[in-house]
Amino acid sequence: MKKLALLFACLSLFIATGCNNDDEETPMEYPLNGVWQPIKKVVTTVATGQAPVSDGISFDSECQKTSRWTFENGVGKRKEFGDSATPGTCNITFDRNFTYTYDKDSKAIQIKYQGIVMADQGKIVTLSDTTLNLMIEDKTDPTKFRSETYTFKRIVTP
Repeated sequence: MKKLALLFACLSLFIATGCNNDDEETPMEYPLNGVWQPIKKVVTTVATGQAPVSDGISFDSECQKTSRWTFENGVGKRKEFGDSATPGTCNITFDRNFTYTYDKDSKAIQIKYQGIVMADQGKIVTLSDTTLNLMIEDKTDPTKFRSETYTFKRIVTP
């Protein structure tokens, strides 16, 4: 009877531990599709032989907080607002439709704005259920590298 109980205990232990494989957990994938509010932008410029220079811009005025980028299955819209000279009024500072391609494996993204010849090239640095960090790179000048890294928060629409 002891052997049977021991065999049952070993078999239970084997089943309990054999099915648990923590080493191969797949990371959670979150969709790019959705409406995003820009929170800040960091512009970094690195000229050949020079130290990098970064400038942070916060979207913290009431007008700027109404700015939105929308991504939906390869098409999108970017609409940004800024403060006008008249207190309490907002101006549209950027309003364009775009198409985009996003490769989940390499995190590469290309954004082509309507009416603008050159597409923006970049990558998704971070994508979670609430946060998006998008870096757009400008390599058109071989003597200077420039990037704009946007931080967004997801806007949940009812």
